[in-house]
Amino acid sequence: MPRQSLVSLPVDDLGQPVRVIGAPQRIVSLVPNLSEALWYWGVAPRVVGVTDYCVSPPDGFPRAARVRGTKNPDVAAIAALEPDLVVVNVDENREIDVERLRVQGLAVYVTAAVDVPSAAASLGRLGRAVHAQGPAHHTADQIMTAISRHRARAGGVLPRIAVPIWRDPWMAIGRDTVVGELLIELGFDLVPDVDRYPKVELEELDDVDLVLLPDEPYEFGQDDRAELLERVPQRAVRLFDGQNLTWWGPRTPSVIRDLADLRRHLARRTARNARRRDAGTFHTS
Repeated sequence: MPRQSLVSLPVDDLGQPVRVIGAPQRIVSLVPNLSEALWYWGVAPRVVGVTDYCVSPPDGFPRAARVRGTKNPDVAAIAALEPDLVVVNVDENREIDVERLRVQGLAVYVTAAVDVPSAAASLGRLGRAVHAQGPAHHTADQIMTAISRHRARAGGVLPRIAVPIWRDPWMAIGRDTVVGELLIELGFDLVPDVDRYPKVELEELDDVDLVLLPDEPYEFGQDDRAELLERVPQRAVRLFDGQNLTWWGPRTPSVIRDLADLRRHLARRTARNARRRDAGTFHTS
Protein backbone atom coordinates (compact mmCIF):
# COMPACT_ATOMS: atom_id res chain seq x y z
CA MET A 1 0.00 0.00 0.00
CA PRO A 2 1.47 3.41 -0.95
CA ARG A 3 2.76 5.33 2.03
CA GLN A 4 0.66 8.40 1.36
CA SER A 5 -2.56 6.38 1.61
CA LEU A 6 -1.84 5.66 5.28
CA VAL A 7 -3.00 9.20 6.08
CA SER A 8 -6.61 8.23 5.35
CA LEU A 9 -6.57 4.99 7.34
CA PRO A 10 -8.10 4.75 10.82
CA VAL A 11 -5.55 4.53 13.63
CA ASP A 12 -6.22 2.21 16.58
CA ASP A 13 -5.52 2.84 20.28
CA LEU A 14 -1.95 1.57 19.91
CA GLY A 15 -1.29 4.13 17.18
CA GLN A 16 -1.28 1.56 14.39
CA PRO A 17 -2.93 2.32 11.02
CA VAL A 18 -5.60 -0.25 10.21
CA ARG A 19 -5.97 -1.29 6.57
CA VAL A 20 -9.64 -0.62 5.95
CA ILE A 21 -10.90 1.81 3.34
CA GLY A 22 -14.18 3.61 3.85
CA ALA A 23 -16.97 2.37 6.11
CA PRO A 24 -16.41 -1.30 7.03
CA GLN A 25 -19.44 -3.32 5.95
CA ARG A 26 -18.47 -6.61 7.59
CA ILE A 27 -17.30 -6.25 11.21
CA VAL A 28 -16.34 -8.91 13.74
CA SER A 29 -16.24 -7.82 17.38
CA LEU A 30 -14.38 -9.94 19.92
CA VAL A 31 -15.08 -7.53 22.79
CA PRO A 32 -18.47 -7.77 24.57
CA ASN A 33 -18.68 -4.16 25.75
CA LEU A 34 -17.68 -2.86 22.32
CA SER A 35 -20.22 -5.13 20.62
CA GLU A 36 -22.82 -3.45 22.82
CA ALA A 37 -21.46 -0.03 21.84
CA LEU A 38 -21.65 -0.90 18.14
CA TRP A 39 -25.29 -1.90 18.58
CA TYR A 40 -26.00 1.30 20.49
CA TRP A 41 -24.47 3.33 17.67
CA GLY A 42 -26.63 1.61 15.04
CA VAL A 43 -23.83 -0.48 13.54
CA ALA A 44 -25.28 -3.91 14.42
CA PRO A 45 -26.51 -4.62 10.85
CA ARG A 46 -22.86 -4.53 9.73
CA VAL A 47 -21.64 -6.88 12.49
CA VAL A 48 -21.18 -10.38 11.03
CA GLY A 49 -19.43 -12.06 13.97
CA VAL A 50 -19.35 -11.79 17.78
CA THR A 51 -18.16 -13.91 20.70
CA ASP A 52 -20.33 -16.17 22.82
CA TYR A 53 -20.06 -13.52 25.56
CA CYS A 54 -21.48 -10.70 23.46
CA VAL A 55 -24.90 -11.08 25.07
CA SER A 56 -26.11 -7.51 25.36
CA PRO A 57 -28.54 -6.54 24.15
CA PRO A 58 -30.29 -9.92 23.94
CA ASP A 59 -30.90 -10.78 20.28
CA GLY A 60 -28.96 -7.66 19.32
CA PHE A 61 -26.99 -9.47 16.60
CA PRO A 62 -29.37 -11.95 14.96
CA ARG A 63 -27.33 -12.07 11.73
CA ALA A 64 -23.94 -12.47 13.40
CA ALA A 65 -22.09 -15.78 13.67
CA ARG A 66 -20.80 -16.85 17.08
CA VAL A 67 -17.03 -17.35 16.95
CA ARG A 68 -16.37 -18.83 20.43
CA GLY A 69 -14.92 -16.82 23.32
CA THR A 70 -12.70 -13.82 23.85
CA LYS A 71 -9.72 -15.98 24.82
CA ASN A 72 -10.22 -18.76 22.26
CA PRO A 73 -11.74 -17.24 19.12
CA ASP A 74 -12.22 -19.49 16.14
CA VAL A 75 -9.74 -17.82 13.78
CA ALA A 76 -10.71 -19.98 10.81
CA ALA A 77 -14.39 -19.20 11.27
CA ILE A 78 -13.62 -15.49 11.56
CA ALA A 79 -11.55 -15.56 8.37
CA ALA A 80 -14.37 -17.37 6.58
CA LEU A 81 -16.67 -14.45 7.38
CA GLU A 82 -14.38 -12.24 5.27
CA PRO A 83 -14.62 -9.26 7.64
CA ASP A 84 -13.43 -5.80 6.67
CA LEU A 85 -12.53 -5.13 10.30
CA VAL A 86 -11.97 -7.19 13.47
CA VAL A 87 -12.26 -5.30 16.77
CA VAL A 88 -10.18 -6.56 19.72
CA ASN A 89 -9.03 -5.31 23.12
CA VAL A 90 -5.70 -5.66 24.90
CA ASP A 91 -7.33 -6.91 28.13
CA GLU A 92 -10.02 -9.11 26.64
CA ASN A 93 -8.11 -10.81 23.82
CA ARG A 94 -4.76 -12.58 23.60
CA GLU A 95 -1.92 -11.18 21.54
CA ILE A 96 -1.33 -14.58 19.93
CA ASP A 97 -4.89 -14.61 18.57
CA VAL A 98 -4.45 -11.09 17.21
CA GLU A 99 -1.36 -12.23 15.35
CA ARG A 100 -3.19 -15.29 14.00
CA LEU A 101 -5.92 -13.02 12.66
CA ARG A 102 -3.36 -10.79 10.99
CA VAL A 103 -1.64 -13.79 9.43
CA GLN A 104 -4.99 -14.46 7.76
CA GLY A 105 -4.70 -11.03 6.15
CA LEU A 106 -7.43 -9.49 8.31
CA ALA A 107 -7.55 -5.84 9.38
CA VAL A 108 -7.44 -5.87 13.19
CA TYR A 109 -8.34 -2.78 15.22
CA VAL A 110 -6.90 -2.88 18.77
CA THR A 111 -8.59 -0.97 21.60
CA ALA A 112 -7.04 -0.17 24.97
CA ALA A 113 -7.97 1.95 27.98
CA VAL A 114 -6.50 2.45 31.46
CA ASP A 115 -8.82 5.13 32.86
CA VAL A 116 -12.00 7.04 32.11
CA PRO A 117 -10.56 9.64 29.69
CA SER A 118 -8.75 6.97 27.65
CA ALA A 119 -11.93 4.86 27.55
CA ALA A 120 -13.91 7.83 26.22
CA ALA A 121 -11.18 8.59 23.68
CA SER A 122 -11.08 4.93 22.62
CA LEU A 123 -14.82 4.95 21.95
CA GLY A 124 -14.47 8.10 19.86
CA ARG A 125 -11.70 6.58 17.75
CA LEU A 126 -13.62 3.35 17.25
CA GLY A 127 -16.65 5.34 16.19
CA ARG A 128 -14.62 7.08 13.51
CA ALA A 129 -13.19 3.74 12.33
CA VAL A 130 -16.66 2.25 11.82
CA HIS A 131 -18.15 5.50 10.46
CA ALA A 132 -20.41 6.12 13.47
CA GLN A 133 -18.70 9.33 14.57
CA GLY A 134 -21.82 11.13 15.78
CA PRO A 135 -23.22 8.56 18.23
CA ALA A 136 -19.74 7.51 19.36
CA HIS A 137 -18.72 11.06 20.21
CA HIS A 138 -22.05 11.52 22.00
CA THR A 139 -21.25 8.47 24.17
CA ALA A 140 -17.74 9.78 24.89
CA ASP A 141 -19.09 13.24 25.78
CA GLN A 142 -21.68 11.75 28.13
CA ILE A 143 -18.98 9.78 29.94
CA MET A 144 -16.72 12.81 30.41
CA THR A 145 -19.63 15.01 31.48
CA ALA A 146 -20.68 12.45 34.09
CA ILE A 147 -17.19 12.00 35.55
CA SER A 148 -16.64 15.76 35.63
CA ARG A 149 -19.92 16.29 37.45
CA HIS A 150 -19.40 13.54 40.01
CA ARG A 151 -15.63 13.66 40.52
CA ALA A 152 -14.92 13.86 44.25
CA ARG A 153 -13.58 17.10 45.67
CA ALA A 154 -10.25 17.07 47.47
CA GLY A 155 -10.35 16.36 51.19
CA GLY A 156 -12.88 14.58 53.33
CA VAL A 157 -13.24 10.93 54.20
CA LEU A 158 -12.35 8.38 51.51
CA PRO A 159 -14.34 5.16 51.89
CA ARG A 160 -12.11 2.13 51.40
CA ILE A 161 -13.41 -0.19 48.69
CA ALA A 162 -12.31 -3.52 47.22
CA VAL A 163 -13.65 -5.11 44.03
CA PRO A 164 -12.71 -8.80 43.66
CA ILE A 165 -12.91 -10.16 40.13
CA TRP A 166 -11.78 -13.75 40.78
CA ARG A 167 -11.28 -16.27 43.54
CA ASP A 168 -9.00 -19.27 44.16
CA PRO A 169 -6.78 -17.29 43.94
CA TRP A 170 -8.57 -14.13 44.93
CA MET A 171 -7.83 -11.22 42.59
CA ALA A 172 -9.12 -7.65 42.64
CA ILE A 173 -9.33 -4.59 40.45
CA GLY A 174 -6.35 -2.26 40.90
CA ARG A 175 -5.00 0.93 39.39
CA ASP A 176 -4.40 1.52 35.69
CA THR A 177 -7.78 -0.02 34.88
CA VAL A 178 -10.90 1.82 33.79
CA VAL A 179 -12.88 0.63 36.83
CA GLY A 180 -10.08 1.20 39.33
CA GLU A 181 -9.34 4.72 38.14
CA LEU A 182 -13.06 5.48 37.95
CA LEU A 183 -13.49 4.54 41.61
CA ILE A 184 -10.50 6.66 42.60
CA GLU A 185 -11.84 9.67 40.70
CA LEU A 186 -15.19 9.26 42.44
CA GLY A 187 -13.50 9.48 45.84
CA PHE A 188 -12.91 5.87 46.88
CA ASP A 189 -9.71 4.59 48.47
CA LEU A 190 -8.95 1.51 46.37
CA VAL A 191 -7.76 -1.66 48.13
CA PRO A 192 -5.25 -2.95 47.25
CA ASP A 193 -3.77 0.24 45.85
CA VAL A 194 -1.52 -1.39 43.24
CA ASP A 195 -1.54 -1.79 39.46
CA ARG A 196 -3.90 -3.75 37.26
CA TYR A 197 -5.41 -6.99 38.67
CA PRO A 198 -3.42 -8.01 41.77
CA LYS A 199 -3.81 -11.16 43.81
CA VAL A 200 -5.21 -10.31 47.23
CA GLU A 201 -5.31 -12.05 50.61
CA LEU A 202 -8.67 -11.83 52.34
CA GLU A 203 -6.95 -10.38 55.41
CA GLU A 204 -6.17 -7.29 53.31
CA LEU A 205 -9.90 -6.60 53.14
CA ASP A 206 -10.51 -6.64 56.88
CA ASP A 207 -10.71 -2.85 57.27
CA VAL A 208 -12.46 -1.88 54.05
CA ASP A 209 -15.80 -0.09 54.14
CA LEU A 210 -17.25 -1.96 51.19
CA VAL A 211 -16.59 -5.01 49.03
CA LEU A 212 -18.33 -5.02 45.66
CA LEU A 213 -18.81 -8.49 44.21
CA PRO A 214 -19.56 -8.32 40.47
CA ASP A 215 -21.04 -11.28 38.62
CA GLU A 216 -18.34 -11.21 35.95
CA PRO A 217 -15.70 -12.14 34.99
CA TYR A 218 -16.16 -14.42 38.03
CA GLU A 219 -19.81 -15.03 38.83
CA PHE A 220 -19.87 -14.06 42.50
CA GLY A 221 -23.15 -14.85 44.21
CA GLN A 222 -24.88 -15.07 47.56
CA ASP A 223 -22.65 -17.91 48.78
CA ASP A 224 -19.53 -15.81 48.20
CA ARG A 225 -21.13 -12.84 49.94
CA ALA A 226 -22.10 -15.00 52.92
CA GLU A 227 -18.55 -16.35 53.15
CA LEU A 228 -17.06 -12.87 53.32
CA LEU A 229 -19.65 -11.65 55.83
CA GLU A 230 -18.89 -14.64 58.05
CA ARG A 231 -15.20 -13.75 58.11
CA VAL A 232 -15.73 -10.10 59.03
CA PRO A 233 -19.35 -9.43 60.01
CA GLN A 234 -19.02 -5.62 60.14
CA ARG A 235 -17.86 -5.43 56.53
CA ALA A 236 -20.42 -4.35 53.97
CA VAL A 237 -20.52 -6.74 51.02
CA ARG A 238 -22.73 -6.02 48.03
CA LEU A 239 -23.39 -7.96 44.87
CA PHE A 240 -23.09 -5.74 41.81
CA ASP A 241 -23.95 -6.01 38.13
CA GLY A 242 -20.62 -6.89 36.52
CA GLN A 243 -21.62 -5.65 33.08
CA ASN A 244 -22.58 -2.24 34.46
CA LEU A 245 -19.31 -2.05 36.33
CA THR A 246 -16.82 -3.27 33.74
CA TRP A 247 -18.44 -2.78 30.31
CA TRP A 248 -17.26 0.76 29.66
CA GLY A 249 -19.35 2.35 26.96
CA PRO A 250 -22.95 3.56 26.73
CA ARG A 251 -23.82 2.30 30.23
CA THR A 252 -20.87 4.07 31.92
CA PRO A 253 -22.56 7.45 32.62
CA SER A 254 -25.32 5.81 34.66
CA VAL A 255 -22.93 3.63 36.64
CA ILE A 256 -20.85 6.73 37.42
CA ARG A 257 -23.94 8.31 38.98
CA ASP A 258 -24.77 5.15 40.93
CA LEU A 259 -21.24 4.78 42.30
CA ALA A 260 -21.07 8.48 43.20
CA ASP A 261 -24.28 8.11 45.22
CA LEU A 262 -22.83 5.03 46.90
CA ARG A 263 -19.60 6.86 47.74
CA ARG A 264 -21.48 9.75 49.34
CA HIS A 265 -23.50 7.32 51.45
CA LEU A 266 -20.38 5.45 52.56
CA ALA A 267 -18.49 8.67 53.27
CA ARG A 268 -21.25 9.82 55.61
CA ARG A 269 -21.26 6.45 57.36
CA THR A 270 -17.46 6.35 57.63
CA ALA A 271 -17.35 9.88 59.07
CA ARG A 272 -20.08 9.01 61.54
CA ASN A 273 -18.21 5.91 62.71
CA ALA A 274 -15.01 7.94 63.06
CA ARG A 275 -16.80 10.41 65.33
CA ARG A 276 -18.11 7.52 67.42
CA ARG A 277 -14.62 6.08 67.77
CA ASP A 278 -13.29 9.46 68.87
CA ALA A 279 -16.10 9.70 71.42
CA GLY A 280 -15.48 6.15 72.62
CA THR A 281 -18.97 4.98 71.70
CA PHE A 282 -18.28 3.07 68.49
CA HIS A 283 -19.56 -0.48 68.22
CA THR A 284 -19.92 -2.88 65.30
CA SER A 285 -23.32 -4.32 65.95
